[in-house]
Parts: sequence; C-alpha cells; structure tokens
Amino acid sequence: MRLKAVLWDVDGTLAETERDGHLVAFNAAFHELDVPWRWSEQRYGELLRVAGGFERLIFDMESQPLAPVSQEERNVLARRIHALKNRRYVELVASGTLPLRTGVREVFDECAAAGLRMAIVTTTSRHNVAALLCAHLGPQWRDRFAAVVCAEDAPVKKPDPQAYRLVLERLQLRPDQTVAIEDSAMGLAAATVVGIPAVVTRSIYFSEDPVPGALAVGPSLGTRAGWSPGLHGDPGRVGLADIRHWHETRG
Repeated sequence: MRLKAVLWDVDGTLAETERDGHLVAFNAAFHELDVPWRWSEQRYGELLRVAGGFERLIFDMESQPLAPVSQEERNVLARRIHALKNRRYVELVASGTLPLRTGVREVFDECAAAGLRMAIVTTTSRHNVAALLCAHLGPQWRDRFAAVVCAEDAPVKKPDPQAYRLVLERLQLRPDQTVAIEDSAMGLAAATVVGIPAVVTRSIYFSEDPVPGALAVGPSLGTRAGWSPGLHGDPGRVGLADIRHWHETRG
C-alpha cells in the first residue's frame, strides 16, 4: 500500500521539548509562584510515565510534604502552575533556544517536495505546538500540514488512540496508508492500536523503553547508525526514501 501521509508526534519527536523546554518551564513556574519544590531531570523523567502536565503535577503532589492538603487546593494550585508553565514554555521556544532534532527539518522538506501530506498528532496544547513550529517554520507553519490534532481536539492522552483515530478521519485515509513518527512506547501504542505503523526515533527520556511492534526504531532521524532494521548505504541521515521502504516492506 502506497504511503500517503506522515504523522508526526511533537514532544520528544520533533524536539527534545521535555528536558530542554517543559522541565525548564515547570521549574520557572515553581519559582515564580513560590512553590517550595523543584523537579530534577531524573524526577521529571519518572513523571513522564504520567501523561499530561496537569496530571503530572497532581501525581507529584502526593509525594510532596509541603503540597496543599485538600484535593481541591491541589487542583487549584496545579492549574495555576500549569498555566504559567505554558506561558514560560512559549517564551522559551520563541527565543530560538530549542532546536528541532537532527533530521526532522530535512524530512519535512522532502515530504513537501514529494507532495506527501503531513499531519501533527499530539496531546500537547495547540499553543505549545504553534510556538515550536512557528519558531522553526515561520508564521505560515500551518500550511505545511494537512491536519493538526492537539489536546484541544483529542483530550484523552496517549497511549489512548483518540488522537490517531481523529487524524485518520480528518485525512480520510486508512491506517495502512500512513506512518507515524513517535519517540516513546506510549506514542507507539496509540498508533499501533488503530493499525498505524510507527517509526520510533528514541528521545532522551525514552532511550531504553521496549518498543515491540515498531516498524523501525533508532536513535535519531539525523543518523543512519543504530537503526533496526539496519540501514545500508552512505553515512548520513534517515530520509523519506527510508521511511517509504520501511512502510512498503512491513510484515
């Protein structure tokens, strides 16, 4: 079946947004609101097993001795932190200090040159997506994508497949006509449960997670080394031709 669309996750897939963006913004919000704790890189990696920033805050408060006692107070504080964190994240991304992962922009350009449709499929907020892509693709970034599915469209977080079901409806495509680019087991599960084959480009926080059933798995689109199935030919990056090959030869 010919490939008709590439579906992109955002956090961890397009950029290392978790460690270099969201974690920084969360700690900035804690500081500004005088919240008496901070998250280390290690702790934030543990919290990523909980889907959603608000949900992570609530989960973490269970182990914070200085957190509010009542659930209502915790919810109020978490909403304040999360709202401020999102503003600080947008400012950080707009400053240009959060690069795309190597190889991502090149595959974007190859898809555009080939007339192959692309879509964004994420459960992060529309503001966060717009901030990142505007910083790297310019104010007309939306024109690059045939569909953009964000948290506002699909509020149930991955690994639930809600976002992928919705993007298939919007694109009017079957699962086997698409390929998802993800960075984690949760994203892989969300795609494959509806039959979408997925390429996993491991991010920092999910570098060792088992990803059974992935179409291909490797360290980065920016290198041909370390991929399974293996890539042959000249050294360099993973390209659209490789993604097409994986899609066409899948079992």
